[in-house]
Amino acid sequence: MKRHKSSSKRGEDRIRVCVRKRPVMKREVKASDKDIVDAESTTTLTVNEPKVAVDLKPYLLQHEFRFDEVFDENCTNDDVYVRATRPLISCLFEGGSATCFAYGQTGAGKTHTMMGNKDTPGLYLLAANDIFSLIQSGKYGRGLHVWVSFFEIYCGQLFDLLNKRNRLHPREDGSHRVCIAGLTETEAVDSNVLVEVLEYGNSVRSKGATGVNPDSSRSHAILQMEIRDDNDHRNGRISFIDLAGSERAADVTDTDKQTRLEGAEINQSLLALKECIRSIDQDSRHTPFRQSKLTHILKDSFVGNSKTCMIANISPTQTACENTLNTLRYADR
Repeated sequence: MKRHKSSSKRGEDRIRVCVRKRPVMKREVKASDKDIVDAESTTTLTVNEPKVAVDLKPYLLQHEFRFDEVFDENCTNDDVYVRATRPLISCLFEGGSATCFAYGQTGAGKTHTMMGNKDTPGLYLLAANDIFSLIQSGKYGRGLHVWVSFFEIYCGQLFDLLNKRNRLHPREDGSHRVCIAGLTETEAVDSNVLVEVLEYGNSVRSKGATGVNPDSSRSHAILQMEIRDDNDHRNGRISFIDLAGSERAADVTDTDKQTRLEGAEINQSLLALKECIRSIDQDSRHTPFRQSKLTHILKDSFVGNSKTCMIANISPTQTACENTLNTLRYADR
C-alpha cells in the first residue's frame, strides 16, 4: 500500500485541501465500470488501482491519501460548502481575500460543485446567500455593497464574460497590486442578480470537445465578489475559480494545433498554481506568481490576510483511474 500524507502543517490555517468523490453514473453502471475509490473517513480515501503481475495474475495496488476534508459520493453541495467554503466568508468582512478553487478532470463534477443546478445550488450561490445575510444583519456595519465580476483566462489571455468577451489587460499599480483594466463590474443586490450574471457569463465561456467530454471547459473561469462600503472603499474579496479540465494530453483525442495549445496553457497554469500554493504552505521567501497569468492575477488572494481552499473533484470509476490518481497527487502536493 502506498501512503501519501500532506507535507506541512504551517500553512494549514490559510490553505485547506479537500477532495470530493462524485457518484457513479447510470451509464457507468451499465458499462460495468467499477467503483475503485473508497472514502474511508472525512479525511482519508483509498484508490484500489487494478494491476497485472508479471505472471499475468491480477492484483490491487492500494493508494491511501489524507486531506483536510474528504467528501464521499453521498455528500451534497451544502455539505461541501459548510465544511470547506463557509470558513472563508469571515475573512471577506475583515479586509481579507479568500479564494476557492475547483480542480479535476473534465466530468469529475467541478462545475456541479461550483454552479449546481436549479434544484441544487452550487458554492457560488450558497456563499452569496451567506454574504447577503451577513450584510443585511448589520453584523459588520451598514452601507455595504456586493460588486461582481466574471472573466476567463483562455490561452494566456483574459476575456470579460460580462462584456461580449472583450479582451482585458492586467496591470500592476505603484503598490504592486494587480488591477484588471476595463473589467466590467455589476452591483448584486441579491442572489437573483448573481444567478443572471452566472448564466450569461457561462453562455459565452470558451468550451470545446475533448476525448473526455463533448462540452469541456477549456478556460479558467473566475467569479469575484467584492464587498465595498458607501465610499467605494474595498472591504474584502472572494474569488471562485472553476479551473479548466485537467485531463492528460493522451485523452484529448483531437490533435489540431488549437487543442494542443489550449492543453499546454492549461497545464502550465496548473503547475504554476501548485508551485505558488506549495511555497506559501512552506513559508518560502519567494512565491513564483509571475509564472502564469492565473497566479499573477490572483497574487492578492495569496498574500497578507488571505485564505484559500482547493476542492479536487475526482471520478470514482476504473476507466478514470489514472486521471483520478493524477488529481489526487496534484492536490496532495
